[in-house]
Amino acid sequence: MSILVNKHTKLITQGITGKAGLFHTMQCRDYGTNVVGGVNPKKAGTEVEGFPVFGSVKEAVEKTGANTSMVFVPAHFAGKAIVEAADAGIELIVAITEGIPVRDMLNVHQYLKGSNSTLIGPNCPGVTTADVAKVGIAPGFIHRKGKIGVVSRSGTLTYEAVYQTTRSGLGQTTAVGIGGDPVHGLNHIDVIRMFEEDPETEGIILIGEIGGKDEEQAAEYIKSNVTKPVTAFIAGATAPKGKRMGHAGAIISGPGGTAASKVKALENAGVYVAKTAADIGHIMCVALREQTGRCQCNNDEECR
Repeated sequence: MSILVNKHTKLITQGITGKAGLFHTMQCRDYGTNVVGGVNPKKAGTEVEGFPVFGSVKEAVEKTGANTSMVFVPAHFAGKAIVEAADAGIELIVAITEGIPVRDMLNVHQYLKGSNSTLIGPNCPGVTTADVAKVGIAPGFIHRKGKIGVVSRSGTLTYEAVYQTTRSGLGQTTAVGIGGDPVHGLNHIDVIRMFEEDPETEGIILIGEIGGKDEEQAAEYIKSNVTKPVTAFIAGATAPKGKRMGHAGAIISGPGGTAASKVKALENAGVYVAKTAADIGHIMCVALREQTGRCQCNNDEECR
């Protein structure tokens, strides 16, 4: 099995005629995703690289049965694009766009409460079910079908965790980049719950960063609800208070949200926390060995 995207995914891209939108749509198609078209009201009725272009998401859904949308619309219009996708009945919306105004995302967040749509992002790399389907900008070649679920606020650290689990032989079920903006769709708990319920996922990697309370809240959830081994890495340990590091949400602005507070909460929940990004795959191997009593990597050294 997998979570979020699979062989039944029918993908459209909002903003398909832009350079980035078209490039990554083609990459998704090449990976094996069923891409059924794109949306640009100004170029409706045309075709680009074999993809039909529709004037609205509603039209695209009616003519193709699309159930997933990838958003590459410019930041100041992206909030409205997400709402349009939800109105059209799109089940999964993956917003790649970065720099969407927080006020716009607050409106989107409130609006989606009354819909059946699930949002990933914005400002995220998307989601990849290994060897099946990719919706987003992650490099497909580093993924290999396996047993580890990855959820991360950081795009590049998502890739690092994926590469390390591929190299170790563990592979992935699905890797989900949830994004690092202050207001976003799915959070760590949402995705961890899905991995816990997925029978093919045997271990979970959580990657967080400074700012906010998501990781502390995830730690409480893991402690009470998760039976599978979880490993984690928290980025930003050296960031000074009040200094934004990378993502808009990666800023320590109160008494909590530090790397140290997140690490402590996770360790108290029984999570195996990697000290450096380079140790993520190794710590996952160790966690699986301690849970199952045997090494499951392609190199025994990974488990030591």
